[in-house]
Amino acid sequence: MSAQRPASKSELMVVASAHALTGKRVCFVGVGLPNIAVNLAKRTVAPEMELVYEAGVFGANPARLPLSIGDPTIVTGSTATVSMHDLFGLYLQGGRIDVGFLGGAQIDRFGNLNTTVIGDYAAPKTRLPGSGGACEIAINAKEILVIMRQSTRSFVKELDFRTSPGNLGGAVAAAKTRAAQGWGGSGPSGVITDLGVYGFDDDGEMALRSLHPGATLDQVRASIGWEIRIPQSFPATPTPTDEELRLIREELDPTGAYVS
Repeated sequence: MSAQRPASKSELMVVASAHALTGKRVCFVGVGLPNIAVNLAKRTVAPEMELVYEAGVFGANPARLPLSIGDPTIVTGSTATVSMHDLFGLYLQGGRIDVGFLGGAQIDRFGNLNTTVIGDYAAPKTRLPGSGGACEIAINAKEILVIMRQSTRSFVKELDFRTSPGNLGGAVAAAKTRAAQGWGGSGPSGVITDLGVYGFDDDGEMALRSLHPGATLDQVRASIGWEIRIPQSFPATPTPTDEELRLIREELDPTGAYVS
């Protein structure tokens, strides 16, 4: 069976991301890697979870992994299909989203995300897709999870552009801004990469929570653009089960578009 092949770094990341959704009830799904992680969680640790897609679908139960937020399969078995205006105004801003699952091109130590440009905004090296609904998700979902592959290009000391706020310049600044602006969310609670799982400490700064099987602390330190906070002791991330790997390889991503 294919599931007997050891899990790849990307598969470890996707499975760990799915585990982070255990017990979550309503999840706003971002494009890219969050898509496969959330759909895996729906099939394993969170079968009652309601999937919400930006195109206007609440309670999605897609027959296959959607190719994008506009893929018609997301309406399969859905609880409701509404306008984007109603989805963002009534569901997201209305405080009905438990967790938003996002990705990004860059992230900093406080969980702020960039999906806008690489380089100077006026003359960027690369222009990225932009915010879409990510900024609104980041400030209105009750908590935020992030999934990203780890490298010094993506885990940076300073963002080229802050598209979606995390903990801004730290926990105190973030709390004041959320209160002043009326943001309903509490910000990022976790970051899952192909090397480990990270949380946020009392200062609002990212800190290692678990290390994936096969990963090392030297790899972690070498792929982050700042001195990451590492506790004296931490667990290993649980190894994916055969069934989790089978779902990824045979049902969700048989062509390897996400995990290759």
